[in-house]
Amino acid sequence: MSGLPTTRARARARAVRRIASRALPVLVALVDGLVVNGLTAGHGTWLALVAAAALLLRRRAPEVAVLAGLPGLYLGHIAFAPLIALYCVAVRRDRLLVAATGAAAVAVAWFLPHPAAGVSSLVLDRETALLALDCCGLAAGIVVLGRSVRSRQERLREATARRAWENQVLTERVLATERNRLAREMHDVVAHKVSLISLQAGALQVSRPGDTDVRTTARSIHELSAQTLTELRHLVGVLRTAEGTDAGAAPRAGLADIPDLVRDSGLPVDLDVPACPAPVPEAVERAAYRTVQEALTNIRKHAPGARARVRVHFAAGLHIEVHNTPPPARDTSRPALPGGGHGLVGLRERAHLLSGEFHAGPGTDGGFTVRAVFPVGWAPSDGPESHGPLTGTARAEPVP
Repeated sequence: MSGLPTTRARARARAVRRIASRALPVLVALVDGLVVNGLTAGHGTWLALVAAAALLLRRRAPEVAVLAGLPGLYLGHIAFAPLIALYCVAVRRDRLLVAATGAAAVAVAWFLPHPAAGVSSLVLDRETALLALDCCGLAAGIVVLGRSVRSRQERLREATARRAWENQVLTERVLATERNRLAREMHDVVAHKVSLISLQAGALQVSRPGDTDVRTTARSIHELSAQTLTELRHLVGVLRTAEGTDAGAAPRAGLADIPDLVRDSGLPVDLDVPACPAPVPEAVERAAYRTVQEALTNIRKHAPGARARVRVHFAAGLHIEVHNTPPPARDTSRPALPGGGHGLVGLRERAHLLSGEFHAGPGTDGGFTVRAVFPVGWAPSDGPESHGPLTGTARAEPVP
């Protein structure tokens, strides 16, 4: 609890400093005008009040503050208000010409005598020259001071930006190192286990030459293991790259791979894939493939024995729908497959990143439906009817 009062005290101190930095120049200019012109409500006093009040605009419109202070400088003989405004012009404006023009105006207003009729009495003597030098030197000195402060602020901003960039580079380097470590661990652990599964499936296929069902199942396990190893190596390559790119890697799964995915799923699936009207962006193809893959995986986990329907169609976007019927009575002798609980969440996030829509929930028949819609940037009638990677209607039956 001791940190809370300290934090409040620091906040109050910052607020006090902020108010003081804004009000102090105004008070100084006000005191200067009242001391020079007195408390009587003459024109000099009013001009001093206007010049002091105009300093409230010195941060947003310092030129206005300079212009408001010139009459008070010439008629009321005030000094602080126009000089403070000139300093703000030099600090806050990029062009030196603006500050130089303000300095010239301040020097002229300070040098000219009042009333204006006294200009004719000016003579080029030592006192006049010294007065001109004083006026020009003071105005120029204010501009030089303001420009030096501006230069120091710019160097500080550059140093801060450079430090932030260095911190970002260091963070990216640490993340790249961590990605490489995770990639090595993933490859060592997962690839080893999947390789053992593939070897065992191959050995089973060889050891049971007369059993057709066992050989077919073993061949399916072997092929799925090989595909899993290929995708694992691809993901490891992505993790090991510094920018997350995978130039030269194997092509990613897309719409053309959905029939193979359905065929290898081991589920009774009705697949409806019409013609694609036009090319689909790679990110959308990949998201559609992953949606079907995750939905079929969930059916195998949570509804074994259920029949599934995979439908792909194009209507103001790419529509993916995967529906399964209610599962039959659960076979308690079969081990339950582990689930991470993040598959549907990941699909929803992927759809939202592509400005799409995602829905998953129970169907009216007691089954489960997964729907995803991805924008593709063209209308269904824009392209030919037969263009695209998917054609026809397919039916996949479970692998024995």
